[in-house]
Amino acid sequence: MRRSLDLLYAASGAFAALCLAGICVLMLAQAVGREFGVLIRGADDITSWLCAASAFFALGHTFRHGELVRVGLWIDLLQGRARWWAEIAALTVTALFVGYMLWAVGKFVYESWQFKEVAQGLIKVPIWMPQLSFVLGVLIFFIAVLDELGAVLRRRKPAYQIAEEARGASGDFSELT
Repeated sequence: MRRSLDLLYAASGAFAALCLAGICVLMLAQAVGREFGVLIRGADDITSWLCAASAFFALGHTFRHGELVRVGLWIDLLQGRARWWAEIAALTVTALFVGYMLWAVGKFVYESWQFKEVAQGLIKVPIWMPQLSFVLGVLIFFIAVLDELGAVLRRRKPAYQIAEEARGASGDFSELT
């Protein structure tokens, strides 16, 4: 199970990176095309969809690697049992919030599918297709939060804390600046 989850988070992060690379390629193609009088129709639509996909698919991966903003500043001040309870409280509130978010965006995308909404830009596609990245990204984030909550409840260090400690031990304090 651990390997499958780690693979899911890595694949999600890799897909987010591919979306960013796609944005780069598309923008460069637009710039070069402009010099030669070639217009890439729908590039703005595709860029916006890739932007959203990269943001949401990165959530689970960045959370597990301690790169997502969280309440660590306050929790790091605590020790022992107080820290454990604070970590559980923070992860529980996060799980509730992200669970609600998952339900809400799932309902939103389902309604887009149900009402056969179409994108309003130059590319006429059912809008639920690009919106699906929102749902999948939040789903992976929700799984990551539950994964960390489970680890803390079993009295294990969460992956984000391990990643932060590894960065600190290697002398990488870039996140502090």
